[in-house]
Amino acid sequence: MAKRNGKAIAVYGAGGHTGRFVVKEALRRGLTVVAIGRDASRLPAGVQARVAAIDDAGALDEALQDCGVVINCAGPFLDTAAPVIEAALRAGCGYIDVTAEQASAEAVFERFDARAREAGVAVIPAAGFYGGLADLLASALASDGLVADLAVAIALDHWWPTEGTRKTGERNQVPRVVLQEGQLVRMPTPAAQRDWAFSTEHGAQAVVELPFSEVITIARHLPVRNLRSWLTLSSLQEIRDATTPPPVASDAQGRSAQRFEMVVQAGDGRSAVARGQDIYAVSAPLVVEAAERMLQPSFNRSGALALGEAFNAKDFLNAIKDVELQWG
Repeated sequence: MAKRNGKAIAVYGAGGHTGRFVVKEALRRGLTVVAIGRDASRLPAGVQARVAAIDDAGALDEALQDCGVVINCAGPFLDTAAPVIEAALRAGCGYIDVTAEQASAEAVFERFDARAREAGVAVIPAAGFYGGLADLLASALASDGLVADLAVAIALDHWWPTEGTRKTGERNQVPRVVLQEGQLVRMPTPAAQRDWAFSTEHGAQAVVELPFSEVITIARHLPVRNLRSWLTLSSLQEIRDATTPPPVASDAQGRSAQRFEMVVQAGDGRSAVARGQDIYAVSAPLVVEAAERMLQPSFNRSGALALGEAFNAKDFLNAIKDVELQWG
């Protein structure tokens, strides 16, 4: 395993909505943070700030000096993942991102696995709410027995999209894929709809098939043959509405009032459920927990890894106090 240059956690895109949550979470844990972004005026105060444009390899190299892990929060990740990973490999530090983009996560696994192994570092794409949380829940189910068929269902009482979410939606026009008989295949259109009975908080709702990066992360390391992902129809309608406002802070942590429920259900009836507040905010404890673990001397994984592949899923989930868990 390559020796890391230091113990600082770099946050690329630290001036963005999710990036600010990540910086706050890392500081709350007493970690050393380097905030990196393309615009110095947007970077948070109180931490070391470094400016690096995504197309400036030299600036990225300087920005990652003395950092052990970089967390990339700057989408669209189809544009930012590769340059930041390249810089991380040159610096000998680990990499994490929060992409919901299937094409970006898949490209990272295909393009950087061998190089990350050679460099002795871990590269973990899609470690946030989309991708990472479902992967952890699925991995926890798989630890109790083989899972051949899975369904992921997400209920949001509102989806107030950030500027970054809207930009990513405009940029990401790659057809979505699903896992069918062990193969990633293009999702049939029009998207299927059905009803799903969530808990009392969200109730029974119409859901629409809308796979995110969890399909890529789960297919990467679990022997799942069929996977379908569903999102409440009302949430999709909100994000498609140009007049839907961005999230507004509703508590001292800066979280919006949004409530979520994520259900990962196996074909045999077993399920794992996560509930919480604000899908953007909850990405922060997920990726910072991963970064903190990657900095430990005992961490010896390398290559391109899914979150549930890099860590013990149940132990990891139990460490995330911002998420309410239920097993059944």
